[in-house]
Amino acid sequence: MSESVYALIGFIAWTLGLLIVMEAIRTWLVVSGRMPANGFKPDNANLSSFMQRLARAHANCIEGLPVFGGLLGVAVLTGRSEATDPLAFTLLGARVIQSTIHLMSTSALAVSLRFTAFSVQMAIGAYWVWLLVG
Repeated sequence: MSESVYALIGFIAWTLGLLIVMEAIRTWLVVSGRMPANGFKPDNANLSSFMQRLARAHANCIEGLPVFGGLLGVAVLTGRSEATDPLAFTLLGARVIQSTIHLMSTSALAVSLRFTAFSVQMAIGAYWVWLLVG
């Protein structure tokens, strides 16, 4: 398998991992009697700030997956993964960094660093579009 395929699997696995953590914590809250099963808001607005950041980090992955995963998929499906392979792991690393920073803090510095990681992903995505269309 190519780097692009591994990066796509990694992106999906990271997204799934964030969801598993969120649902494990929600399950614990229900089982421990701290929250009714029907008491959760989709954005975790009625839970801790960490849980709100976790929901947002997961949503960011879901929002980015069609764009960045789609580009990786197009490259693989069209036999053009040589266009995406060199930066595939950089994209995945930037996504993991973005999510991790999101989970840790919402300070001004953290938001700036998180945006930098997202900017790296956008630049790579735009570059891939240029390579795949050109």
